[in-house]
Amino acid sequence: MQTDERIRRARPEDIPAIVELVYALAEYERAPEECHLTADQLRTALFGDTPAAFCHVAEHEGQVAGCAIWFLSFSTWRGVHGIYLEDLFVRPETRGTGLGKALLTALAQECVRNNYERLEWSVLNWNTPAIDFYKSLGAKPQDEWTTYRLTDEPLKTLGS
Repeated sequence: MQTDERIRRARPEDIPAIVELVYALAEYERAPEECHLTADQLRTALFGDTPAAFCHVAEHEGQVAGCAIWFLSFSTWRGVHGIYLEDLFVRPETRGTGLGKALLTALAQECVRNNYERLEWSVLNWNTPAIDFYKSLGAKPQDEWTTYRLTDEPLKTLGS
């Protein structure tokens, strides 16, 4: 398995750059007001006593230019873990350099290495550049599924 030297696992010192990328992604996805991530939250999620998330970063000219934040999922039908890609973002000025594909390749390698059978993510319906990119890699949309989400007051009401 060949690895791309521009891609590596995130380190604690990458936290500020990763938070900046997450906020840039929220802006790109037209929802900046919904992003409330702090460096401390991300540090705990990635590097705390019980990490709940993982991250690969892409470097360009010595700087963090992209990231893939992910966590383990589990398929009861297949009986094994998979990876759910929460965020994939590459700075606009470095798009077209192969960093996005290299990040997804690193996650696919993670799956192969650990016998995970799925690499999944969601994409906004209007994001045709991303959809076209994912399709070019052989990814298939799961059109028969609709994502539901509970947040804020409805979540608190149900959980009370």
